[in-house]
Amino acid sequence: MTSPAEAFAPAHAGGGALATQADGLVKTYPKGVRALDGLTFGVHPGTVFALLGPNGAGKSTTVKILTTLAQADAGTASVAGLDVRARAAEVRHAIGVVAQRSGADPMATGRENLLLSGRIQGLRGSGLTRRADDLLSRFGLAGAAGRLVRTYSGGMRRRLDVAMGLINQPQVLFLDEPTAGLDPESRSAMWDEIGRLATADGLTILLTTHYLQEADRLADHVAIVDQGRVVAGGTPDELKGQLHGDAVHVELADHAQRGALLAALDGVPAVREVRMDGNHVSARADVGAAALPAVLAALENAGLPVRAATVARPSLDDVYLRHAGRRFADADQHPASTAGGPR
Repeated sequence: MTSPAEAFAPAHAGGGALATQADGLVKTYPKGVRALDGLTFGVHPGTVFALLGPNGAGKSTTVKILTTLAQADAGTASVAGLDVRARAAEVRHAIGVVAQRSGADPMATGRENLLLSGRIQGLRGSGLTRRADDLLSRFGLAGAAGRLVRTYSGGMRRRLDVAMGLINQPQVLFLDEPTAGLDPESRSAMWDEIGRLATADGLTILLTTHYLQEADRLADHVAIVDQGRVVAGGTPDELKGQLHGDAVHVELADHAQRGALLAALDGVPAVREVRMDGNHVSARADVGAAALPAVLAALENAGLPVRAATVARPSLDDVYLRHAGRRFADADQHPASTAGGPR
């Protein structure tokens, strides 16, 4: 019988069992904060799967449940074919985890951190030493292997975190906001390494992120999460392809009444799906460049001066806007249901 996660999971040429799946996960924290509200998805082996959502969407809570660090109030989940609740110890040996915050001991060297991670996973002897040395070399840390981690840059620490997550050659690697807080150069380098892990090693990677560009660039499949639920899923191109035509974005010089705005644009037949968020207006048009002059004229005639206007091909931000009813950046700054609670 097909599970909800299998039904959600995108078509995959390889077929077969899912590497990771979640069916109807629910998690409520004290004070009624519902972090997960029936979250369901499936990840095929050898793919990069991104959970994309703003802060407070439930991404980190999902990772905690899948990596056995927390238990769901309802629903089921499995990783590498293992039930995360019933076979938690086996799951821990089958996975690698890179948490949001570095797990490296700053008062130990890079090599010492890797060796300790390996011993925790049951590795010993020359095999562990070779594995640690290979990873230090692969991640460009061989020259700093004997230095205390507290002397590492942010990018170096993050590379060490990923190396520690790979020490046991996991079947599934969890990357929870792997580039949060990195400078653009370090972030780009990390993206390159994640891409190599997926393509060269055939590793299954579950990535959580609130960076739209990160999901668009790295993920084979994306699940957009809002308020603890998956609201849309597919490849980045599939998701963007659902939005026909162009996105027209207008920033008004001042706030306007929604009724006045809709009335002004009602007479512009070329635009549809008009949405308003503060003084930001978004709409769709078959040919954005042709529709924009009419939009600007209608707003000017209605006494609604425009500060800036752009036309663009659909983005994952537009996909999020359609399904969640708000712009991604606004949701990231002002989570709707889990403000002040776990992520």
